[in-house]
Amino acid sequence: MAKLTFLAGLAAGYVLGAKAGQKRYQQIKTQTDRIWGSAPVQARVDTVKQVVKDQAPLVAARLGDVAKTAGASAKERLTGEQLPETLHRGTDGRLHADTTGFGPGPGKLP
Repeated sequence: MAKLTFLAGLAAGYVLGAKAGQKRYQQIKTQTDRIWGSAPVQARVDTVKQVVKDQAPLVAARLGDVAKTAGASAKERLTGEQLPETLHRGTDGRLHADTTGFGPGPGKLP
């Protein structure tokens, strides 16, 4: 019997709370819509939209540069290869030496 009374009280509380919550939600929504639609807020929104539109190309270029740098850094970390300046990996995937006299020279790589 105690469980049944508890469940009935829980159900009644839920229903009444939901109705009160809905009423408060509508009040908040009405107030928010009124503020959002006001002339000063909309003037500021228009200003911000214009600034974003003007700065978009600069932001896109900067993001592109950052992405390239991050990609190169990630590739270097993933390959785990720390080559001296006199060595490089060619497009064929093989190691190549600097033949200007500072490297080990062709044919002397393992």
